[in-house]
Amino acid sequence: MMMLSDTWINLFTLAGLLNPLSLLAGAYMGWHADQPAKIALAGFAGATLSLLVETAWGLIGLPTIIPHDAGALAMFPFRFIGAVIVALIAYRIAAAKRA
Repeated sequence: MMMLSDTWINLFTLAGLLNPLSLLAGAYMGWHADQPAKIALAGFAGATLSLLVETAWGLIGLPTIIPHDAGALAMFPFRFIGAVIVALIAYRIAAAKRA
C-alpha cells in the first residue's frame, strides 16, 4: 500500500488545493466575472495573491498559520485549480441570479 508523503498531503489540503485565501479570491473574482474566459484569470489571481500574502507574512516574521513543507512552485498549480473551481461555481451562481 502506498503512503502519501507530508508534502503531498499539504498540497491537497489547506496549504494547497483548499487554501482559504486563494479560494476567497477566486470566489470573489468569479462572482464578478462577466465572461467565462475570466475564470482562468480568477484562478491565476487567487493563487498568486495567496502566495504573495503568505510570503509577505513570513518576511515580516509572523508565525505560519498553515505550516507546510512544500515550496511556492509546488503549491501554485494546486491553489490555481482550487481557485478556478470555486470561481466557476461562483460565476454560475451569479449568472443564474442575473438571469
